[in-house]
Amino acid sequence: MATFLELHHADEPLVLPNAWDVGSALAFAAAGFPAIGTTSFGIAASAGLPDGDRSSKAATAALVGQLGRFPAHITADIEDGYSDDPTEVAEYVAELAALGVAGINIEDSRSGHLVHPAALASKIAAIKLRTPGVFVNARVDNFWFAEEPTVDAVLHRAHAYANAGADGIFVPAVVTAEDIQSVTAGIRLPVNVLAHPSLTVAELGKLGVRRVSSGSLPYRASVDAAVDTANTLRDGRPTPPATPYWEMQARLVAFRQGPGQLAG
Repeated sequence: MATFLELHHADEPLVLPNAWDVGSALAFAAAGFPAIGTTSFGIAASAGLPDGDRSSKAATAALVGQLGRFPAHITADIEDGYSDDPTEVAEYVAELAALGVAGINIEDSRSGHLVHPAALASKIAAIKLRTPGVFVNARVDNFWFAEEPTVDAVLHRAHAYANAGADGIFVPAVVTAEDIQSVTAGIRLPVNVLAHPSLTVAELGKLGVRRVSSGSLPYRASVDAAVDTANTLRDGRPTPPATPYWEMQARLVAFRQGPGQLAG
């Protein structure tokens, strides 16, 4: 199996689905995805918490602990690292690495606003010093929070993170093909974007994108599907198709029995 780093340099962009629990991760693995991420929004929402403000730290570590023996690479969304102290952030990532993660996603914002790029750069440097083998995907949130939402501002931050040791750059909410191409052309590292509302993965690849994340889309779509299913029952319409109970049960039984059973 290709390494997590190698998946970012394949002929086609890496499509990374984001799971919020063991069941969703098992479904993505069964669908053949070689790498699976976690989603801080899905994890926080499942616990009845808003996303951000470091609400997903314990739940993310708990989920990673369960997924560490998956036959797929696991990368964890850790918000801003859950601390302002680079040493504490590096220690948390080391704990995740010991549980089996191949990578992490760490952002340069807190409570809905950008932080100084030096703050994230120092965390990245500490992480790479402590666990150099972990793939660090540095998220640049200019477009996401509409603060200095220009390509030049994104590149300024991305270069700081690359110099600190980042392995990839994540730019959520960059939308126009022109901006996407300008971002990928200006960064020497693999560029990650969220699933685009109109551009396909292949089209994003032609613009230089090397990784496309689903983000919280599968979680939000699953909630919509659940409500639609309940409405279907209430309205007397035919029930929608779904994976059989026994198939999902078999996945969970195999998961409990160990990685060899799951891989088979």
